Formats: sequence, C-alpha cells, structure tokens
Amino acid sequence: MIPVNLSEVSEFRLLGFSEVSHLSPLLFVVLFSLYILTLMANTVIALIINSDNTLHTPMYFFLTQLSCLDICYLSVIVPKILENLMVGTISISKTGCAMQMFFFLFFGVAECFLLSAMSFDRYVAVCYPLHYTIIMNSRVCKSLVAGTYICGTTVGLVHTSITFSLPFCGLAINHFFCEIQPLLELLCGNTSPSEIQVIVVAVFAIVGPFLLIIYSYICIISTILKMSSAESQQKAFSTCSSHLLVVTLFYGTASSMYLRPKSSYSASVDKLLSLSYTVVTPLLNPIIYSLRNEEMKGALRKSLVTQLVIQALNLLLECPIHRTTCHSTFHTY
Repeated sequence: MIPVNLSEVSEFRLLGFSEVSHLSPLLFVVLFSLYILTLMANTVIALIINSDNTLHTPMYFFLTQLSCLDICYLSVIVPKILENLMVGTISISKTGCAMQMFFFLFFGVAECFLLSAMSFDRYVAVCYPLHYTIIMNSRVCKSLVAGTYICGTTVGLVHTSITFSLPFCGLAINHFFCEIQPLLELLCGNTSPSEIQVIVVAVFAIVGPFLLIIYSYICIISTILKMSSAESQQKAFSTCSSHLLVVTLFYGTASSMYLRPKSSYSASVDKLLSLSYTVVTPLLNPIIYSLRNEEMKGALRKSLVTQLVIQALNLLLECPIHRTTCHSTFHTY
C-alpha cells in the first residue's frame, strides 16, 4: 500500500460486508426492518410519555431523552449500512467521515451519562423517597440532561479533531461506518498514542458512568434489604429492574467493544459487536421499558382505548352524512 497523507485525499472507502456480499439482500431486509421497528418503538414511547400527564415524572423524562438519543444514534449509522448493502463498497468524504465519527461519539457518550443520570434518579427514589420531588426537581433533571450532552459534545470534538489531524497510510475502512478502531488501523507509524487516547476516552465515557451506576445500585440494594415488608422490597426493585437490564445490555456490548485488548481485535467480531449496540440495543430499550413497567403498559392500553373511542366517535359523526356507508358498516357488525 502506498502511503498517503490525509491532507492529499478527499474521501475514504467503506468496505462494509464485502466478505459476505452474497448475504447482502438478506442483511438489507433484516436491518431495514429492525431500523423501522426501532424508529417506531422509540417514537411511540416518546409520544405516549409526552401525552400522558401521569408519566410526567423525572424517570419518564429521562426515558424520553433515551428514546430520542436512540433514534438519533441509530440514524447516524444505519442509513450508511443500508447503502453499503445495496451498492457494495461505498465512498464517504473526509468531512462526512469526521462528522459521522463525531455524532457517533456524541450520541454514544451522551447515552452513557444519561444512563448514569437515570441510575441517580432511581437512587433518590428508593433511598430518599420523602425528598424525591424536592431533589429531582425540573431544574435538576434538565441540568443532568444538559450535562450528558456537554460530555458527549466534548468527547466527540476532542476525539474527532485529534484523530483526523493525524496522517493516514490507507483509505479503505474495513467497516460499515467510520468506527474508531478501523480508522486507527489506517494511521501511519506508531499508533500507541492514538490507542491510549481511545482507552482514556473509554475510561471517561464508559467506566466512569458505569462506576457511578454501580455505586447507585449498591446503595439501592442496601436500602431495599433493610425494608421490613417483602411487598415493599418487590415494588422498590421493580422500579429499577428495567433500567438495570438496559444498563447491562448497553455496557456489556460497549465494554466488549472498546475495552478489550488490541491482540483480540478482529474485523468480523468488531462488525458483529457494532451491529449489536447500534441496531439491536436501541430496539430492545423501548421493549424492556414497555413490557416490564406497569405504568407504561397502562399508558399504552389507555392510548389504544382512546384511539378506538375517537375512531368510533368519528364513525358516528359521519353517519348522518354517509347513511348508506354507515348502515352497511353496522349491518356487517
């Protein structure tokens, strides 16, 4: 490979799934279906929370933010994957690659810190229930969310600017988007400083929030075990179980991606792990919160009943105008 400097080129090539090109049609159908389902599921969650006054609490405020982050996070990556599956190896401009890396890091890091903020919310709810509304007021919730976006912006800007200021000796990215590790493989000379940079970012964005989550749940479990009533214990734990599952899912895939040693790096494994946390995790988040949360299930049922009532009222209102249609409709029923 002839060494080239990044300043001399204007684009990279994304190899994507070139090694399994015969499976491209099947992968396209599966990923496109998952993409649409994820967009619909997260949009429904956000709309239901905003429309139901009983869900206007800090926990569901954070859940709405999580759904929005998942939608944005997914939309940064999946369209390029689908394009790659349709046409094979595709080109992406230097600016486009930098922008994709920035937004990938921005939304990913913001989600890490948002999950940490959600664990703090559960910690206050379980450990300080009488002071919950005072501690978790609107200003605190908005400040926590703003902090997650600031952390995401900082990490994205710093990491992207440093990476794209370095010389590259290759242009073919063996991935379906501008992921960090495949780009490091293209750097000229000693890549140790860049690898240290990735580790520092991973410790700050993954390990730091995760330790805060662990501390929160240690306090939560300790408080739950001190409760005298088994019913109170079960109720307290049920308010945290959905968040705990989402945290395990997100941090499990993220840590296996960015905290494993370089000697175990494999392009195929890297792509598989990337698919798991860019496509699968955002779909499972709303499912977990919908199926394991009684308030969300109640709001979903209420929303469905409301829609049925509205449709029935519309049908009755149309009867005087469209008597023939109405008569035939009721006759059928």
